[in-house]
Amino acid sequence: MYPERVVAFRPRTIVQVSLILVGIAAALWVLWISRHVITWILISLFLAMAINPGVEALQRRGIHRRGTAAALIYLAVVVVIAAVLAAFLPSLINQVNDFIDAVPGYVHDLTKGHGALGFLETKYHVVERARDLVNGNGSGSGVAGTVLDVTRTVATGVAGVITIIFMTFFMLLEGPTWVERFYALADEPQQERWRRVGSRIYQTIGGYVTGNLVISFIAAGTSTLVLVIMSVPFPFALGLLVFVLDLIPLAGATLAAVILGLVALTQSVTAAIVVVGYFVVYQQLENHLLQPLVYGRTVQLSPLVVLIAVLIGAAVAGILGALGAIPIAGAFQVILTEWLEHRREQRTPVLETPETASV
Repeated sequence: MYPERVVAFRPRTIVQVSLILVGIAAALWVLWISRHVITWILISLFLAMAINPGVEALQRRGIHRRGTAAALIYLAVVVVIAAVLAAFLPSLINQVNDFIDAVPGYVHDLTKGHGALGFLETKYHVVERARDLVNGNGSGSGVAGTVLDVTRTVATGVAGVITIIFMTFFMLLEGPTWVERFYALADEPQQERWRRVGSRIYQTIGGYVTGNLVISFIAAGTSTLVLVIMSVPFPFALGLLVFVLDLIPLAGATLAAVILGLVALTQSVTAAIVVVGYFVVYQQLENHLLQPLVYGRTVQLSPLVVLIAVLIGAAVAGILGALGAIPIAGAFQVILTEWLEHRREQRTPVLETPETASV
């Protein structure tokens, strides 16, 4: 018979563990409540990292004050965006209004099974399924709740845009100072290592954000040109939609192809075939030429890791999570690689000691 063992915990230990668990729960609760703010911070961080190379270029060319360089670059970005909006916004507004006016006709044709989109009703009974869904979930309070949710979403979106604009500028101004404060927390021998890790993470995220914007702009420009050539309605509005959707990794361009193909089908079957064919060709060029050129030296991730990261990011934070999944995964890869290299460097002297001793 073995003697019975009694494990006793001191009250102080129980209190400490309880406080730690309560602190972790409170931190997770705060993160969940402030998830929108955290999303804004991440977006501002990515934008600041994409703009920062221009700020550093101005500093190297003689404008030594970072505040002046950041203000000039930020003003240039705002001017470019304003110029693009001034050039295309009137046409975009007119096309959106025309599209809103055309929606009732599309709905009528779809309901009656007529027109280019009538096959969606005659073959797949889309209208009946949508009506059943509404009848099953809809009510007076449900409609009021939906209106309230839409209003809250719009207000949150406007507040988010304004916050991101100012937060991005402040990050450009104070980013290096905060980074140096972070490095100063480490011991003197470790600071150089963390500077190397920070530089690699910066190159990874900055290169991805800049490259993703450039590729999406190319996709939007070329697709708008194809829509104009094929006389598809609302080309600028649809081009803007392509720009937004192409930012989403993996599935964005495919979703854009489906939407634009259906809109082109309202014009003619030939237009739909050309638009879908364009997207098939463009996706091959983007996957095998543009993305390797843009991401090859920055985000070196395998397609499997990219897919897993995008799925997890989309499940956690929707579209924004999918957008941020790849740079976050790239940052984790940099940290893991650096940790493995550091361990290898620590083991190397131990393995070489017998050889040096024999010499």
